[in-house]
Amino acid sequence: MATTDDGTRTTFLGEVKSAVTPHASLLVLGVLGLMIAFITSYTGAFHHPAPADVPLGVVAPPQVRGQLVGKLDRLPGSPLDPRALPSERAARQQLADRTIDGALIVNPRGSTDRLLVAGGGGASLAQAVELVVRSAEKAEHRTVRTVEVAPAAAGDSRSLSSFYLVVGWCVGGYLCAAILAISAGARPSNGHRAVIRLAALTVYALAAGLAGAIIVGPVLGALPGTFFGLWGLGALTVFAVGATTLACQALLGILGIGLAILLIVILGNPSAGGAYPYPLLPPFWRAIGPALPPGAGTWTARSLAYFRGNAITGPLLVLAAWAAGGTLLTLALSIFRKKGETPS
Repeated sequence: MATTDDGTRTTFLGEVKSAVTPHASLLVLGVLGLMIAFITSYTGAFHHPAPADVPLGVVAPPQVRGQLVGKLDRLPGSPLDPRALPSERAARQQLADRTIDGALIVNPRGSTDRLLVAGGGGASLAQAVELVVRSAEKAEHRTVRTVEVAPAAAGDSRSLSSFYLVVGWCVGGYLCAAILAISAGARPSNGHRAVIRLAALTVYALAAGLAGAIIVGPVLGALPGTFFGLWGLGALTVFAVGATTLACQALLGILGIGLAILLIVILGNPSAGGAYPYPLLPPFWRAIGPALPPGAGTWTARSLAYFRGNAITGPLLVLAAWAAGGTLLTLALSIFRKKGETPS
């Protein structure tokens, strides 16, 4: 038996029930579920990276081009998706456009060919393509020399700075939204409060985007590219993640934070193409990555840094869709909430 402050006696079981309420128990079970999902998602995405259908340009004399493309296409496990290209210039242009991830330039007068890769798009992907092509060339008694056409910067040797930059922005986005919500109740009680929260998130997103661009650029020299481009990307990424988190909270209350973590951290980060670009990920993560903010942000950051801003329209539209969708859902749920709901 135990005695409370007011002198009332209670049993140990009663103390347990008082300390761990049913509501808290459900939240703890939810956290356990998120932890299991985290382990499953990251382990599933990273435990066995292997190239699958990596776009590879092939520049070769007409008499051997078709045969070579066919052999590369029939490699065990289908690591490559080869396509014939008319010239090295076309191959370099497609690499710059991020249409292909490598290009094999066959030397018609010798036995040493060249493999063009873009390490700025992901060092692990460039290395994987090199290993596959070297093995295939060795079987044909030929050698290959690797040429970097879009190398990662000296301060970004593994081309991971863009990924960690975007992950930082995403973490800032959902933490800011969570703090704005739980500081005065998870669900906005009216449209005015929702607008104020979104306005505060906008100011924060601009500051967070600026801070990230300064750190990876002038301060650390880790990521080249346009400073204002990275600032804009950061602001959009932070706002998209924050608005999505506010929408989840408007929908589910405190449980919405868990939903946001599921979308952004558990599903979004391992599928973002950071440590292992999309062609190295299993099918599920490869499919969802481009549609989630971390993946769209990482792709855009690398394009801004190493590919002159090419191939960013789609990812920017993805981020804009999350930003707009989160904003509209937050406003709709707060304005048209059920009558009789207790204001937060």
